[in-house]
Amino acid sequence: MATIVLNMLHQQIELIKSHYASYITEKVPPGSLFQAKLPNCTITAYRSGKVMFQGKSAEKEAAQWQAHAVPNEKKQRSTDQHQWAPPKEIEHLSMIGSDEVGTGDYFGPVTIAAAFVHNNQVDLLKELGVKDSKYLSDLQITNIAKDLIQTIPYSLLILHNKKYNELQRSGMSQGKMKAMLHNRALLNVIEKVDGRYDGILIDQFANPDVYFRYLSSEKQVVKSVYFATRAEGLHLSVAAASIIARYSFITEMNKLSNQLGISLPKGAGKQVDEAAAQLIIDNGEHVLTQCAKLHFANTQKAINLAKRKRQSLK
Repeated sequence: MATIVLNMLHQQIELIKSHYASYITEKVPPGSLFQAKLPNCTITAYRSGKVMFQGKSAEKEAAQWQAHAVPNEKKQRSTDQHQWAPPKEIEHLSMIGSDEVGTGDYFGPVTIAAAFVHNNQVDLLKELGVKDSKYLSDLQITNIAKDLIQTIPYSLLILHNKKYNELQRSGMSQGKMKAMLHNRALLNVIEKVDGRYDGILIDQFANPDVYFRYLSSEKQVVKSVYFATRAEGLHLSVAAASIIARYSFITEMNKLSNQLGISLPKGAGKQVDEAAAQLIIDNGEHVLTQCAKLHFANTQKAINLAKRKRQSLK
């Protein structure tokens, strides 16, 4: 039985999860985020960032994600990887951080924020409750974000579904969209703080070389940046940016839910398929263009599910 292990970023793990949503099991092994059981392959994603493919078709399934894998530890110690690593004393610096939300969610836009946190504001932000947004509820994020946007310089960009789908159909990858939005948000904040900052930290979603390749056609590119996975835990500027981006995503999801008269679930699991199928039944397939990322596997699943539901009503 073949076994393949890939090191993946959190955003890529979310995409893998959405891709195999219909195969995900209810029970998961200790330390894992999810497990999907295909006919000839079992896929297990761990909190450490490792994704293990086991079974006859392990090589085939792993191959489609290989390009997104993070280099192993030996490669990470190379000069190219090290030059983008943040300094050990980063938590004491005045930094601009950026992060994005919504890339693994079928419904809702992609929201990206950049935020500046001066080193003399760290204690204040901790008092406001700023920390890794994964440990905060939607209500907590909403309350903290309302204070944050009155306290620190920031830039928030929203890529709505209609535009997202247009770009995707034109051949632009989600990675390139994210890189362009991160770059623009960073430029906006740099202008707001008049260049008075110690550094810039991006929550890494792609290899730095790939990130800058995505930006090769841009007129202005912020090049003096640090990249790190789980950057929310390294500096509060990234944590603050993540909270602002997530607050915006929550707000936009609520707007879409109200407009469509249905509670839109987050993520890309079975509940999403059910909601999308109901939207198709009530409004037609075209409605998904305005509220969903059409290239996700959920679209075809929802279309098939809607057809079955219609047939059962005849």
